[in-house]
Amino acid sequence: MSEENTFLTPFNFKKKYKVITLSDHPLAPSGVGVQARFLIDGLIKTGQWSFRCLGGAMKHANYDTIAVNPDFIVKPVDGFGSKELIRQLLITEQPDAIFLFTDPRQFTWLWEMEDEIHQVCPIVYWHVWDNDPYPAFNFPWYESTDLINCLSYKTFELVKPHFPEKTNYIPHTFPKGVYNALPEEQIKQLKQQNFGAKADWFKALWVNRNATRKMPNDVLLGWKTFLDDLEKKEGHRNAVLIMHTDPADMEGPNLLAVSDMLGLNDNVWFSNDRLQFEQMNVMHNLSDVCVNVAKNEGFGLSTLISLQVGKPIVALKTGGETRQVEDYRNGYQYGVAIEPAKRSLVGSQMVPYIFEDYCTERQLADAFMEIYSWTPEKKAEFREKAAEYLEHEFKYENMVQSWHDTMLKCVEDFKARKDAGALKRWKLQGINPAPANKLINIK
Repeated sequence: MSEENTFLTPFNFKKKYKVITLSDHPLAPSGVGVQARFLIDGLIKTGQWSFRCLGGAMKHANYDTIAVNPDFIVKPVDGFGSKELIRQLLITEQPDAIFLFTDPRQFTWLWEMEDEIHQVCPIVYWHVWDNDPYPAFNFPWYESTDLINCLSYKTFELVKPHFPEKTNYIPHTFPKGVYNALPEEQIKQLKQQNFGAKADWFKALWVNRNATRKMPNDVLLGWKTFLDDLEKKEGHRNAVLIMHTDPADMEGPNLLAVSDMLGLNDNVWFSNDRLQFEQMNVMHNLSDVCVNVAKNEGFGLSTLISLQVGKPIVALKTGGETRQVEDYRNGYQYGVAIEPAKRSLVGSQMVPYIFEDYCTERQLADAFMEIYSWTPEKKAEFREKAAEYLEHEFKYENMVQSWHDTMLKCVEDFKARKDAGALKRWKLQGINPAPANKLINIK
């Protein structure tokens, strides 16, 4: 039996629900891919879920089906699939749900075939939206989706009032042990190995794609302003900004040229290697602070990682960063929460309107200086409070349990409506070419 057929052959799992997943490739290092992998791993361990994944968002060296285990099978695809492929999977796999996880603009074609999908199963969605206001232009997608789980509280606030019965808040997180604080002695040794004479310098970390909306040039300008302040205050410029990104990415500016123009070549290091979890853990442990001031940010995984290794963050209070950098219960800041200095209303043909938030280089410089000035007592207080907050707000077991509960209810409610004949009746369109005996006829 070929790998292609293995992917498409139905499995009979007792008391297991089968889910077709459309996301970034769940074995890839992107934020969406990593989170898809961790969620799938967690749900499989409940013993009630089995996944068939269309791994997209990248060109693949090999398009063969990957069987991680019998309940976790990945089919690499270009893009995120197609109507024809979904029709084929609806027929051959008879899934209990279709799960979507990435930018909704990638799936406009799928919502156009909502009637066909709903002959077989519900549509569930792990949704993010970067900023105000409520995107009314997404209404047809929201209406066609049976379960909307929001990965940031900002998204939840926007969508919940309009679809209260099917909208929940389930944030990103990582299993324990993926990212953690290393022993101080080990950190000292690693700093010496990686930085030599600069081992004791203050270090800031920026981990993002080099894309315009991530504001890399503004981070560099803020860093220069901080260095100027540091020289005036301390008489030196002993600080390094580590930018883990591709400085030549066509989506963003030429960061090597910008760094050179600003006179930062001795104070900015670039890292663009694809790192494993262990290596990223080391990078975050070597830093003193992680910064993210994207003008709108759906979530921000790098800052969450920083918190998990016991390091403070500098973040703009926008989108998904808001609940990371500031405790909504008491206002405590897990580093420095920067209030937006300016808000701009922008848009495009696909996203007609959305706000973008900005900070100034002065705000950034002051934030870096504040973290630089933290005492050992302040650092200890932060680590204690951050550990408690992570357990409260970003606990991996809670994420998995919430997904299990909400998706199980969605699947069972859909099945009950289907059994009761309460669903609309459409005829599933044929695969092209489509043998007549492969068509589904809901009675």
